[in-house]
Amino acid sequence: MDKNDREHSNQQTDIPHSGDHHHDHAKQHSHAHGGHGGDQGGHMGHHDHHAHMVEDFKKRFYISLILTIPILILSPMIQMFLDVNWRFAGDMYISFALSTIVFFYGGWPFLTGAKDEIQEKSPGMMTLITLAIVVAYVYSSAAAFGFAEQDFFWELATLIDIMLLGHWIEMRSVMGASKALEELAKLMPSEASIIDQDGNVKVVDITELRHGDHVLVRPGEKVPVDGEIIEGKSTIDESMLTGESVPVEKETGDEAIGGSVNGEGSLIISIKKTGEETYLSQVIKLVKEAQESKSKAQDLANRAAKWLFYGALLAGLLTFVIWLSLGYSVSFAITRMVTVLIIACPHALGLAAPLVVAVSTSIAAKKGLLIRNRASFENARFIEAVVFDKTGTLTRGEFGVTNIAASSPYAEEEVLSLAAAVEAHSEHPIARGILKSAKERQLSIPSVSNFQSLTGKGLQGEVDGKEIMVVSPGYVRSQNLSFDEGPFNEWSAEGKTVVFTLVNGKIAGMIALADIIRDTAKEAIHQLNELNIKSIMLTGDNTKVAQYVGAKLGMDEIFAEVLPHEKSDKIVHIQTKEGLRTAMTGDGVNDAPALAKADLGIAIGTGTDVAIETADVVLVKSNPMDVLNIIKLSKATYRKMLQNLWWAAGYNIVAIPLAAGILYPMGIVLSPAVGAILMSLSTVIVAINAKLLKID
Repeated sequence: MDKNDREHSNQQTDIPHSGDHHHDHAKQHSHAHGGHGGDQGGHMGHHDHHAHMVEDFKKRFYISLILTIPILILSPMIQMFLDVNWRFAGDMYISFALSTIVFFYGGWPFLTGAKDEIQEKSPGMMTLITLAIVVAYVYSSAAAFGFAEQDFFWELATLIDIMLLGHWIEMRSVMGASKALEELAKLMPSEASIIDQDGNVKVVDITELRHGDHVLVRPGEKVPVDGEIIEGKSTIDESMLTGESVPVEKETGDEAIGGSVNGEGSLIISIKKTGEETYLSQVIKLVKEAQESKSKAQDLANRAAKWLFYGALLAGLLTFVIWLSLGYSVSFAITRMVTVLIIACPHALGLAAPLVVAVSTSIAAKKGLLIRNRASFENARFIEAVVFDKTGTLTRGEFGVTNIAASSPYAEEEVLSLAAAVEAHSEHPIARGILKSAKERQLSIPSVSNFQSLTGKGLQGEVDGKEIMVVSPGYVRSQNLSFDEGPFNEWSAEGKTVVFTLVNGKIAGMIALADIIRDTAKEAIHQLNELNIKSIMLTGDNTKVAQYVGAKLGMDEIFAEVLPHEKSDKIVHIQTKEGLRTAMTGDGVNDAPALAKADLGIAIGTGTDVAIETADVVLVKSNPMDVLNIIKLSKATYRKMLQNLWWAAGYNIVAIPLAAGILYPMGIVLSPAVGAILMSLSTVIVAINAKLLKID
């Protein structure tokens, strides 16, 4: 059958990954959000679980903050700093009691997180925080009962408060964990109309279907499972599954894919695949595998925390040993060691990354970029190749008139106007394209009488007493009507769909339609080339269409007629064989495995929920130019994060040796009070620096 043949009729269709230190804390809540079967299990999934964690950090922060106020007021060190004396009998025991609550309640996420990091032999931020708060709590408790010289309860409480705040800000800004598998499952209908041996139709649950069963698929319904058409003829919209932009003509003997949408004809399908054998189930499997295999890159602050942890332990031990060897008391040596270990966990480091992330996320939102996976977003600065899906990404995913050839005595506008008059009665994508183009040109569309659909041929109606037909090339050839083969062959070679307008049985002209290229796509490809980033098209659409669009845009490489599992394979090929860090931009179900497999998955906001939920970044405005903004923002975010980490680390470089007493012979020693001032100054600098983040 001619590729451009189609059937018209009146149709009504019824149709936040956070850093590694967050997933550790997640484990303690897993019992609360296990699957319970059915919809409830799906909705109480990872997303709700993540939301619960954000609320948990928020609650712990506020309660700890409230308890910190009396701890600060009761602190002898703070009172000395303010030159006041509010001491009274038993005040240390009240500080101990309040600090114990803050330590176990506020510090619990860090204690459990440190346990997991130590078990995995990968100490990071959680271990560093835990080292500081455990040392502060144990030593201060000893001081409260007269076994040590001074307490650090205020330092303990403020450290826990700031770290809880940092984690809360960070998790809230990257919330939106993947629901891709849940969204994929929604695409499949839950029921099907089965035809029994007596020819009766009854609705059954999709799980009851077996190989060889016959199901009825009415116009506008979703195909329940993969099978072969044994009766009927229709067009089926597979765009969300395969990327084919044009609804595909289907008749007896053709395959129908579960989850695709039937057009205007009724079909009877013999089931060939069920359960995990189906096309959609295979896509689900690919997405799951890709998500699980994606590496969990530790963020910068966590890597810095790992080295600070080892550095703090070494500095603390050296401090203790050196002061003892110099003949100082055990009490003095322990005090200096404790000061080093507490100061080694800078508050600024806990806020360095989260504040930049929060500002970066805010900038992204204003520019229409929704960041879902921070680790992948930060690594966008390394991207060397951007792979684009065609339909709905580089193009709008909707038909538009590209060319018109009129036969004498008709003008182009008249050919389009007459075609639009007849097509106004159809819901076919081609009909919508012709009608939209006629309206954009502000053409008058005459009224039609005696409208009818010609099965497998096109549409027919009467306008001012003349018989108007809009038909396929197949019909024109069957009637042996002559036409200009030159433009027809040229347009067909470009993968365009061509229809003919007939007046009283004679050709008035022909109209070519194609998926409209987005205005911003060409500029986006041009700017990527200037950055030496390779642009690649990866589409399930046919080669002619892909080559036409690719040539218009100046793409470096084109892969066409690619099946979903091949899409993810192509991403791996580009990553491994060509050695390029790859971003994938797409909008359909067929793009989901590739989006998950890519170093950076970018979904178009107008695409399917599945693509959006699988992606690391979502382009709300569906603008290909925003791919450049992602890369620019990623680079700016990384620079700002490095600056902040150096500020935070710089505090340590100065404070730890002073706390250890390196200048003690000169009468200079860093007291915890002075350490607190330096710490506060470092935190303020980090906060201001984060606010200065911007992109061109």
